[in-house]
Order: sequence, then structure tokens, then C-alpha cells
Amino acid sequence: MSLNRRVVVSSLVGLAAVGGGAFWLTRADKQAAMSAPVAPPVAAGSAPTPTPAPTPTPAPVAAGGDVRETVRAIGADSAPVTVTEFFSLTCSHCAAFAREVFPDIKAKLIDTGRVRWVFADYPLDRIALSATMVARSLPPDMYEPFVMALFQSQMRWAFNSTIDPIDALAKEAALAGMPRDQFDKVIGDTDLQNFVMKERSDATAKYNIDSTPTFVVKGPKGEQQKAGEMSYDLFTQFIASVS
Repeated sequence: MSLNRRVVVSSLVGLAAVGGGAFWLTRADKQAAMSAPVAPPVAAGSAPTPTPAPTPTPAPVAAGGDVRETVRAIGADSAPVTVTEFFSLTCSHCAAFAREVFPDIKAKLIDTGRVRWVFADYPLDRIALSATMVARSLPPDMYEPFVMALFQSQMRWAFNSTIDPIDALAKEAALAGMPRDQFDKVIGDTDLQNFVMKERSDATAKYNIDSTPTFVVKGPKGEQQKAGEMSYDLFTQFIASVS
């Protein structure tokens, strides 16, 4: 594990079939996600449980396209700065950032109209890919709360050696209103798999991403890119470089 608490995307493992082709899945936390013993969360206190949705409602299909493939973002479109975060749901460093720093960013920068935040799925392993597909298959307004809930409970579903991670993920999806039969269809959807992996491949080619989380900020003064966890103060300095 790197000293700057990034997950370095370095080695490739496993060739998984998708449709008629194939894709390589990058190994980062996969071994830990599949076999590591349960460890205490990075943040103090126990992880909160996502609030169950009253009715399981799959995301509708938009006219002329699949709503699951639309941009997932929060904040005003008119915000002067746009931040794109490339993250993996099994990345412990992404989870720490989500728990410890993102709440302040949301309250002080996003909700105040200063920043628009774009969530860019960058799954590092098969479990993260499945979690991404579930998040995108929920109604769009549930994407961000579900992603944050998964980061809060990451130790329970991704790093728990006493349960299969897919079964654990299915339980988290059920709390968000997705029954097991729908869950199984979602994670087996090759069209959605292809979309997520193409987005990941395109991001790698465009930004030369080698770790998560990676942030790209765009503002009046241009565009900057930075990888790794940051404190809130360092993050505001990073944003100021393009503001």
C-alpha cells in the first residue's frame, strides 16, 4: 500500500468475457476484498446502514438511450468549477476520502454553488464493477446516496472474509430497494458491463490514470489533475489553482 494512501493501478489479472469480446480487470484491492480478514473501519464509529427504499424501482430507460449510462453528478451546472472524481467502490482510500473529506466539500463547495461534482466510475476489480452496475441501475437520484452508503459500509461488504462479497453486496442492494432477482440480472448485464469498462478505458487513455482516487478539476484558469487522498484544506488549494 503506498505511503500517500493511493491504490496504485499496476498489475492486470483475470480476463473476463463481456459480450463477444473481453476486458482486463485491474488488480488493486481484489485480493483483500475476496479474502482479507475483517478490519476496523478507517473512520471512527460504526458504519451506518443505508435506509431501505419503500419500493424497489429500477431505473427507467430514457428515450433514445439507457438512463443508466447518463452522467452522475451533483451540484449546479452553472458552478464555476467542475470536479471529476475517478474512483473504485473497493478502493479503501476512496472510501476514506468519502467519509472524512467529502461531507465538507459537499456542504461548503457543492451545496453553495461553487463546485459541480461528477462521479466517474473506475472499478478496479470484479466486485467493484458489480457494485458500480448496481449503483447505476438504481434511480439516478439514488446513485450518490448509495455510493456513499457503500463507502461507509465498505468493510462489511467488500472486506468481510466471512461472507461472499457478491452476497454481501446483494444485501446492501436490498437495503436500497433492489431484490435479489433484479440484482442478479443487473450484475449479469453485459451491455452495462461494456459501458462501464469502456468509460474506464476511455478515462485511462485520456488522463493516464494510474491510481484511485484521481481528481480532474476544470475552471476559469484551465484544468488540473491530481491523484490521491487530500485533506479539505489541500483540496481547496487544488481547486483554487483553476479558479
